Amino acid sequence: MTTHQETVEGTAARRKTRARGKSWSLHLVLTVVGAVMAVPLLYATLSGFKSTDELSRNPVGLPESWITSNYTQILGSGDFWRLIGNSTLIAIGSTVLIVAVSALSAFSFARFAFRGREALFTLFTMGLMFPFAVAALPLFLLLRSLGLLDNPLGVILPQAAFGLPMTIIILRGFFRQIPGELEEAATLDGCSSFGFFWRVLLPMARPALGTVSVLAVVTSWNNFFLPLLVFTDAQWWTLPIGVQQFQGQYSADYAKVFAYLVLAMVPALAFYSVAERQLVGGLTAGATKG
Repeated sequence: MTTHQETVEGTAARRKTRARGKSWSLHLVLTVVGAVMAVPLLYATLSGFKSTDELSRNPVGLPESWITSNYTQILGSGDFWRLIGNSTLIAIGSTVLIVAVSALSAFSFARFAFRGREALFTLFTMGLMFPFAVAALPLFLLLRSLGLLDNPLGVILPQAAFGLPMTIIILRGFFRQIPGELEEAATLDGCSSFGFFWRVLLPMARPALGTVSVLAVVTSWNNFFLPLLVFTDAQWWTLPIGVQQFQGQYSADYAKVFAYLVLAMVPALAFYSVAERQLVGGLTAGATKG
């Protein structure tokens, strides 16, 4: 009896040791990944407080004299805030259009049975394999013929079109997991199909809608090629284009370029810090639903 008890205790101790080893390994990996991500950002932030001469002499140390003018001059520039405003306008417009159209399309694919449904859905999914670079020239000619060059709609509409496939796939999977009994009960209560979609399905799908909204905003905010293709007027440039132009204008002033890069990242980092819980919660809800 004593031998059996000692064996059980030894097995439990070995399991605890293995679990503790796995925990330490996971923490080590997360620490290394966090350092890889945080160190370049910290380096860029500190470099923005230096002069270019000091940055050449002391690239990795703390600033000898903290020069805040690199940041304040950019923050006091109307061009910088205009770039942020343009990026925000395009991101919001694209996100609203993507989520609205995708939600209706995903509802149709998930809750209605009609001839050719799977073939049409497959056609949408094929959009994931269509690279934007292939469509650049025909898209430019189409936007020019429609008079949408140097127009925010010239970026919002194509951006929404390229964002539809992934969003429809995510929302369709979530909508299909909603029990059919809910729809039957709503129909018995006199609710139409659109009423069920608006009053029942959308409120239940808030985690999934939040997830696709975050993905759409981030994709739009980081888009560089499409705004560069559409906008020739500097009044409509977005933040990624502004970063490129600033790097070209101040190519010899590395410290100021670092400051501009840091300030350009702040809106995206702030948005992600706010939306992170919604993004993770939406992915978790979609994975565990039903």
